[in-house]
Amino acid sequence: MRRRADFLKAAKGRRVHTPIFTLQSAARTPSAGEARIGLTVTKKTGGAVERNRIRRRLREALRHLMALPHAALPIEPAHDYVIIARREALSVPFDLLQADLMRAMAKVHASPRSSGKAKGRPRPDETDPERGPS
Repeated sequence: MRRRADFLKAAKGRRVHTPIFTLQSAARTPSAGEARIGLTVTKKTGGAVERNRIRRRLREALRHLMALPHAALPIEPAHDYVIIARREALSVPFDLLQADLMRAMAKVHASPRSSGKAKGRPRPDETDPERGPS
């Protein structure tokens, strides 16, 4: 991915947070073709040298995972993925970085869990059994 608009669309999709990075994913039209992956490394993570090293490590981890036939990276066609790296991506072992990528990619497509509770405050027209009508 190269266009800013594509990164912004992915930011509105589902997210998975890990200690190493945040993964954002958004579906495109079914006829859009292959999945696209974008990397973001902000200036907060360090200077240009550190940011480039983080980008190179992430690209290499993705390249290795996509080349494996038996443990293919669980990406969906016609999806955009954005990886927002943290400074920890520079120092974690390479196999841990790959495992985190696999876990995050699988988790972003997992069905959302329902806790059974409604989030937020109840609307004024709803009743609370403990307090009675609002």
